Amino acid sequence: MTAILQALADGAVIAKRNVIKIKRVPEVLMFVLISPIMFVLLFAYVFGNSIDIPGGSYREFLIAGIFAQTVVFGATFTGAGLAEDMQKGIIDRFRALPMSRAAVLIGRTASDVVYNVLSLLIMALTGLAVGWRANAGFVSAVAGFLLLLLFAYAFSWVMGYVGLLVPTPEVINNASFVVIFPLTFVANTFVPAENLPTPLRVFAEWNPISAVTQAARELFGNIPPGTPEPTVWPLQNPVAYSLLWVVAIIAVFAPLAVRRYRKMANRR
Repeated sequence: MTAILQALADGAVIAKRNVIKIKRVPEVLMFVLISPIMFVLLFAYVFGNSIDIPGGSYREFLIAGIFAQTVVFGATFTGAGLAEDMQKGIIDRFRALPMSRAAVLIGRTASDVVYNVLSLLIMALTGLAVGWRANAGFVSAVAGFLLLLLFAYAFSWVMGYVGLLVPTPEVINNASFVVIFPLTFVANTFVPAENLPTPLRVFAEWNPISAVTQAARELFGNIPPGTPEPTVWPLQNPVAYSLLWVVAIIAVFAPLAVRRYRKMANRR
């Protein structure tokens, strides 16, 4: 218990350091805030009139998908940040300090939640401007945002592990784009899964991004009346399926990331 508390306390210090860094590198913050606005406006106004959502509004259908895509892409800041700290030798300094081996990873993943909170706030305001509404009430909407942040936090552990494997931030940015881009597009994020060809539809139905998006739509009250009930368990129980993925991802990748960090510390 003492070791856990020490890791959390040290992680809080690292998280504070990473949050302070936001003020010193405002260009990163600007990208975090502008990118979601561009996605919302692009899909709402360029593609919105071409995609029909029976009984509902495409803009309300869209926003949950934009939320899910953006927070998953936001998780790449964890990997890029760790790769950058390794490249600059900051990780070597951390290893020389009397601190928990898990603190750097705990602090990095926790501080990147701040980026996602800011992104969700900006996207929500932009969504309201283009016609999106959370129709299920305040408490349900908060639950939707919390689920998105929780999934993003879990996914940041994947990126944290990858960030300890690659030599530079550029590599992780390119590698993560290759993986995350199809993962977020072969889903129900921007079009209904049933509109996809059969092989892609099956993948989309079991894709955790689809479950997170479906859960957010339900919690925001953005499922149009008369929408057919999903035929697969993940989309019938999207909150439970999303939480199962959160637990599985953290259970697998948190120990892997900490073990990788310790291995690097022992090697140098």
